[in-house]
Amino acid sequence: MPLIKEKTYTVDDIYALPEDERAELIDGQIYYMAPPTRKHQDVSMELSSQIKAYVRSKGGQGKVYAAPFAVYLDESANTYVEPDISVICDKNKLTDKGCKGAPDWIIEIVSPTSRRMDYYTKLFKYRTAGVREYWIVDPDKDRIFVYHFVAESAEEESMEEYTLKDSVKAGIYDELVIDFGDMDVE
Repeated sequence: MPLIKEKTYTVDDIYALPEDERAELIDGQIYYMAPPTRKHQDVSMELSSQIKAYVRSKGGQGKVYAAPFAVYLDESANTYVEPDISVICDKNKLTDKGCKGAPDWIIEIVSPTSRRMDYYTKLFKYRTAGVREYWIVDPDKDRIFVYHFVAESAEEESMEEYTLKDSVKAGIYDELVIDFGDMDVE
């Protein structure tokens, strides 16, 4: 019996979705996204605000975008993601539609429905696309995982683990430290 071929989707299929539906496209497969919780939004706003304030205070080395913001990780038409927070240092990657290529820093805030995507699928996609730093913030598990992908070889890449009470240094900026314990998150 022949195998049934799965449909492969493109960015055009994402654009054709109804306005009230959000989804991401990874390797031709559509992944629908549930609306974020209030706590998710609190964390996103706190992080975005702190990063943007730091970037602004240092003369604007980079742009900070919170979801929904389109990121086209590569030249193919079968991958489109909307990270919770994207930091892009090379303004040449920015278009009116979003970011063409890998952002320098991506932060994903884990929701119960996004856990597998954030920890596995996106981790792999972001690393192979050239993202320099990836943070997984998991409020339910009180954990932050910081991945540094800028090493010369895979053996030199690193992962650090923190709690939501810790201060975490951003790797792409010399002086930016995020104090999670000081955040106004309920």
